[in-house]
Amino acid sequence: MSIAHGFHATITAQPGKGDALVELLLNAPSLPLADCLVFLVSRSASNPDLVFVTEGWSSAAAHGAFFGSAAAQAFIASLAPLVAGESIYVDAVPLGGKAVLD
Repeated sequence: MSIAHGFHATITAQPGKGDALVELLLNAPSLPLADCLVFLVSRSASNPDLVFVTEGWSSAAAHGAFFGSAAAQAFIASLAPLVAGESIYVDAVPLGGKAVLD
């Protein structure tokens, strides 16, 4: 299956809350594996409160359906107290690469 829809989000955590934000993101509700093909959480090496999320989906419709679900909305609400200001979203379609993670 190929990736047809994706984005890269830059999220600034409340001061000192970067670890909590990363932990919540890494324990996100189970994504539909058939449709969510990339879910990568990373952070700035120089600012631990600056967090990045990259997602790649089979389609914009699949992404919308998942994020419209009650579980996803509850998850987003749980992130809100940890986030400072507005997050920045850039459309991006992951094309390939390599990741060696734990």
